[in-house]
Amino acid sequence: MARKNLLASVTGPEAPKTDSEARHEYARRGASRSMMISIDEMAENAKKLIAGEAIIDLDVDVIDQSFVTDRIDDDDEGYLLLREAIREHGQSTPILARPHPRIPGRYMIVFGHRRARVAKELGIPVRAVIKNLEDIAHIIAQGQENTARANLSFIEKALFAKKLFDMGQSKDTIKSALTIDDTLTSRMLSVAETVPPAVIEAIGAARTVGRDRWEELKKEVKRPASADFALEIVSSEEFQAKDAAERFNYLLAQLKAARKTSRRGARKEIEPASWAPEDKMVAASFRNTGNSFSLSLKSKNASEFGRFISSNLDSLYRAFKEAKLSNETGD
Repeated sequence: MARKNLLASVTGPEAPKTDSEARHEYARRGASRSMMISIDEMAENAKKLIAGEAIIDLDVDVIDQSFVTDRIDDDDEGYLLLREAIREHGQSTPILARPHPRIPGRYMIVFGHRRARVAKELGIPVRAVIKNLEDIAHIIAQGQENTARANLSFIEKALFAKKLFDMGQSKDTIKSALTIDDTLTSRMLSVAETVPPAVIEAIGAARTVGRDRWEELKKEVKRPASADFALEIVSSEEFQAKDAAERFNYLLAQLKAARKTSRRGARKEIEPASWAPEDKMVAASFRNTGNSFSLSLKSKNASEFGRFISSNLDSLYRAFKEAKLSNETGD
């Protein structure tokens, strides 16, 4: 009893609760407390959504593709694995979308096109973060995310760079989007501008083909005749029958072989010619390449005839000039 009185003397008598305090205490317990927490969470999520931090389930029917694409094809093994993983375990990583800049009530994907496609095929909403972004911020976010995560091939990056350049975007924006320097930017644009679009589309993403090989192909198709031949090759049954990884190598090999054949044909046009008099006492062979002329003498009188020619070069040259002048003036 003494202990009870001692505690009472330290803490003092408990003041009776007012009706307002009693109601507040009740509201913090049981179902009412759970309801308040839910409301608080909803309010917090609303704030995060405005800031672009909240993840929501978005109807795929109100989503449009990005205004600039960075993939050539999606029907690869990686996409099939992604679809199976989402089917079994759900979508672990959200996409990034922005309110559509021109169509109210719709959204535009910044990155995560394949995840959105999987969601559409599976008939489920896609988990998404919504952010208000301007076009340049959209481009940079899309480029950097896909460069880091999507394992884009060299030619896909090159086409992405060209699309941005054709849209009027600066090289600084392109460099930021793809995280590349000036030299690589120029090389990507050069390849994408030189190789015919139909050839690139026929080859596909070619994920195992790097910059050096694409630049090699660019050099081969620089000549108009080679570019036309490349278009013939990619439309052939032999090319179409090959796997995507083999198509690039097949095309490059065919172009190189055609170039070598063309060079051999050019060499045949300048093969040495020959001359011999009726008495067959000397034989001459000569070769004219356009920039040089070589003469070779053989047989019994070759040495003597050669000395005669060399000792009369001055008179022979004067005769040549007179004949040439006569032909030019028509005399």
